[in-house]
Amino acid sequence: MNPTRRPRRWGTAVSAGVAALALSAASLTTAQASTAHTPSEPSAATAADAVKAYVYGYPLVLARATEQLSTNVAEPDPGRLRAPVNQFAKADTTPDPRFHTVVAPNVDTLYTSAWLDLKNGPLLLHVPDTKGRYFMMPMLSGWTDVFASPGTRTTGSSAGDFAITGPGWHGRLPAGVKRIKAPTETAWILGRTQFDGPSDLPAVKALARHYTLEPLRDHGHHRPPPAGHVDPTVPDTPPAARVAAMDAQTFFSQLASAMATDAPAKKDAPMVAALARLGVTPGRPFDIDAKGPATAQALRQAVPAAQKRIKSALATTGTDVNGWRESLELGHYGTDYLLRATTAWQGLGANLPQDAVYPIARTDSRGRALTGAHRYVLHFAPGHTPPVSAFWSLTMYDPSGFLVPNPIKRYEIGHDVTPKPNRDGSMDIYLQHDAPAGKRSNWLPAPSGRFSVILRMYRPKPAALDGSWTPPGITVSR
Repeated sequence: MNPTRRPRRWGTAVSAGVAALALSAASLTTAQASTAHTPSEPSAATAADAVKAYVYGYPLVLARATEQLSTNVAEPDPGRLRAPVNQFAKADTTPDPRFHTVVAPNVDTLYTSAWLDLKNGPLLLHVPDTKGRYFMMPMLSGWTDVFASPGTRTTGSSAGDFAITGPGWHGRLPAGVKRIKAPTETAWILGRTQFDGPSDLPAVKALARHYTLEPLRDHGHHRPPPAGHVDPTVPDTPPAARVAAMDAQTFFSQLASAMATDAPAKKDAPMVAALARLGVTPGRPFDIDAKGPATAQALRQAVPAAQKRIKSALATTGTDVNGWRESLELGHYGTDYLLRATTAWQGLGANLPQDAVYPIARTDSRGRALTGAHRYVLHFAPGHTPPVSAFWSLTMYDPSGFLVPNPIKRYEIGHDVTPKPNRDGSMDIYLQHDAPAGKRSNWLPAPSGRFSVILRMYRPKPAALDGSWTPPGITVSR
């Protein structure tokens, strides 16, 4: 068994300390003077708090940026997976390399996405009978924790009706409607429906038409959804890139604003207190200079420092298994703010492990970065392909987490594209820039430079969750 290791948690910040000023300058010893801070220098404790504040707030700020871009349309846009607030965007095809709304998109399912504003009351979700087709409707809070996941695993494939209610809502629901309590006023449904290739597209689109959302107040009235509001000031920039480019004033202003709508959990009280010491208060305008030049400097320095910490943590998140990083703790993060931030950084909208597991490889079995300059093979021994109750796939990504353009427009293998087994029942998948001679059916095209791959396992069996099955290492082919 390979127990999942959590990434190293934040250590207790140790302040360098400032020597107390004596009544005369002569009483300040040389040793004391060496520990004193100039007025514009942050203490070690303040600097550490500022970095932790960025890491803590990153998923919320990224989710808000994603919501702003995804809802900034007058009507649903299937191609870009955008729709007005409280309406579904139903993809009519799988993502391709032009899709940059979220990082690490999958091409095994058709997305059905909606950003919910629950301040004005519950939203009613209807799902049809999928007749055994795998689907899930995971629901994420504004902080990106999964708080419910209706679907094949949890509620079956029969038709169902659910009411998503905001914090503190009290009222009555129609008969037969199951209540789902959201912890924040903002919620995100990122539904996925099994897609078995181009010939399956009409059937999946027909099914998706029966996924519906409506305000509880409109139940039984069949009112058409209102047109959305288009804000011309919202940049059409990939949300991750937009947040990465924010300076400290912008980032912490966004955080303070978002926290007013999506309140922190009670368990976050120590972090909220640290934010207050830095001048970040939910719902109040943020002024980076309000707490003095030392704090302002700490907040400015925190942006690159925290981004570096998040990116560095990607290499140690979860368990290292044959060159793969595998985490079985996604979706529910508790106070593991670094894990939540790294998950948002590399794949916003991650599912609970019971729904899907996502080992990711950036290196080969010997720890060397994957690059299109080499040719690789992923070898599954007979009877040892990924153990799943639904299906599995291997998807190729560039260093930014987006799909890789290639001449045969193949972005995954294992589900839509079924690799051919070897005579002994084993299976080889070839990861390389150029097509392998005579093995094109088992080829997953790679870019010329660095890349990563994600092995998705939908409805993983116990062996994939308890560590008795692990993905084989990626090796350089000879």
